[in-house]
Amino acid sequence: MTQTAPASKAALSGIRVIDMSRVFAAPVGAQILGDLGADVIKVERPGVGDDGRGYGFSWVPGKDGVETRHSSFFTVSNRNKRSITVNHREPEGQEILKKLIETADVLIENYKVGDLKRFGLDYESLKAINPRLIYCSVTGFGQDGPMAARPGYDGLFQATGGMMAVTGIPDGQPGAGPLKTGPSLVDFVTGHNTALAILGALMYRNQTGEGQYIDIALLDSSVAMVSHIMQDYLISGNAPPRLGNGGNGGGPADLIYCADGIIYLTAGTDEHFRRLTVLMEQPELFTDERFDSNFKRGKTNRAELMDIINAWSRQFPTVKVQEMLDGVGIPAAKYNELADVWEDEQVQHRQLRARTPHAYAESGHVDLIESPLAKMSESPATIRMAPPMLGEHNADVLGEIGYSAENIADMKERKII
Repeated sequence: MTQTAPASKAALSGIRVIDMSRVFAAPVGAQILGDLGADVIKVERPGVGDDGRGYGFSWVPGKDGVETRHSSFFTVSNRNKRSITVNHREPEGQEILKKLIETADVLIENYKVGDLKRFGLDYESLKAINPRLIYCSVTGFGQDGPMAARPGYDGLFQATGGMMAVTGIPDGQPGAGPLKTGPSLVDFVTGHNTALAILGALMYRNQTGEGQYIDIALLDSSVAMVSHIMQDYLISGNAPPRLGNGGNGGGPADLIYCADGIIYLTAGTDEHFRRLTVLMEQPELFTDERFDSNFKRGKTNRAELMDIINAWSRQFPTVKVQEMLDGVGIPAAKYNELADVWEDEQVQHRQLRARTPHAYAESGHVDLIESPLAKMSESPATIRMAPPMLGEHNADVLGEIGYSAENIADMKERKII
């Protein structure tokens, strides 16, 4: 279901964002602002567009042979945006962008450090045009330091920030070693940090009238998102082991195998474990010295305990095991393949599949993933527009800042736009 809301109900109604970012992390941040009601104008290269249009494994099929160039990467991070094409290397292109900046509240860019300064599009230059501007740069390693000039992508930071060190099959087991997560989680979290920083800057501007510069780095996000596991290291000086599918808190917490499927079980407190032993008709396990502490159940004797639990769970179908665990209040959830996610009754109840009209799609619509912010009671995040075609809004946006139809046609002919 597609949600809509009156402009007056949108948290960021009246805020204009110029999105000069590409690929994934920064576009996610701009999209969040769009979901919350901001007018997000995506600036792309003429004829080429966002590099992310070519990423991923699937593309939205176009109507009547139209090539949408809506890859999975682009589609998931560019809804609620208007697309214009501008060649910022040309003086006329720079003039267009500066006129837009005069009307903007926020600019987001993820060019290499110092790249936009060559064209008068750096923060100091644009601050002179619009002192209230919030200018956010998103890079791999930050704006300064020995690695600032390096390009960076998600996998690099899962490796260098510690995420891979604590993800993967435990040592001593077949296939042991570090493992990257499936989704681009560092990019995704960096996008959320981008939006959060901009929201903070908007609040600061409300209080002081001042804009500011924001330096967001994937490196910073990658270290921060290792979170409590990294904090374990800072406290003890010892690196926690990789746990595979094991929980990071109490135990037992892991996948358990049923007669026809898989469930993730978290019996992470003493009381949950006691209930599990009763349910399994093996209450003696609760006082067994092998399993009489969270540390033993979750770490030192984890494999032995999971073998015992799996021997029990394999006797029953998944539905029965889930029913029994629910019945005694032990947290558990069925493992879902991607197709199963959309059949899950709670996913359907939360309306997480958002069917959105798409004028250029073969089907007339595109299915998107609903924003997790859609359940705000007074100013919910909404999906109002499908991701844009390249340059789809040139006439609208450029007309708003004073360009005539003739100007626009001439600049298109000369590849300024």
